[in-house]
Amino acid sequence: MKNPKWHRDEIILALELYFRMEPGQIHARNLKIIELSDILNRLPIHETIPNQQTFRNSNGVGLKLSNFLAIDPNYQGKGMEAYSKLDYETFMEFVNDKERLVSLAEQIRRTVSNSDLNLKLYKIENPEEDETYRVKEGLVLYKLHKFRERNALINRKKKEKILSDKGKLECEVCGFDFYHFYGEMGKGFIECHHKRPLSEIESEVTTTIEDLALVCSNCHRMLHREISVLSIEGLKQRIKEM
Repeated sequence: MKNPKWHRDEIILALELYFRMEPGQIHARNLKIIELSDILNRLPIHETIPNQQTFRNSNGVGLKLSNFLAIDPNYQGKGMEAYSKLDYETFMEFVNDKERLVSLAEQIRRTVSNSDLNLKLYKIENPEEDETYRVKEGLVLYKLHKFRERNALINRKKKEKILSDKGKLECEVCGFDFYHFYGEMGKGFIECHHKRPLSEIESEVTTTIEDLALVCSNCHRMLHREISVLSIEGLKQRIKEM
């Protein structure tokens, strides 16, 4: 079986390295390419890897960077032209936005460098494919976001504070109250959404109750469908305009 196709996170990391290298440095023996190969093998994004020996090895990473040579209008040579549609789209997205590219690549590397956290992210299920496509920051940071949302202790404290302040738990977007609608079965039930944008989320920062919003299941799913661009206030406004 073939190894899985390159994911957006992997292309982001490879492209960030590409822009730091000269064409003559792109080969499997380059220590930076070997280092990237190691990072790619630790990303918590692929559920199965059929061929562990060849998966994202230095030869494969070197070929991926050579694909960018074929896309790069500033390169006078030919490069490896077997690049994917996602390679091309990602290159064009970041060729004039290298600052954002560097920031995202650094966030991903920092997250993966935390071995304990990385193991926990492996256990976070991958989102549906249509959601993954919308996550411009990549799957690693999306999983980090979901991990932050699932902190049982801070979630309980958030609910306790809101109950103490308002006497009820209702969705901060649409106002739905599970207890009011379902009675005892819905008592204390509501989901927590991490409000911090994925572009700002950090592996080392502890989640606080101020980072969380209480939302119903439907609104939470809608927020995740456009997680890169949609905020609590943004979804609330959309509902008002319907």
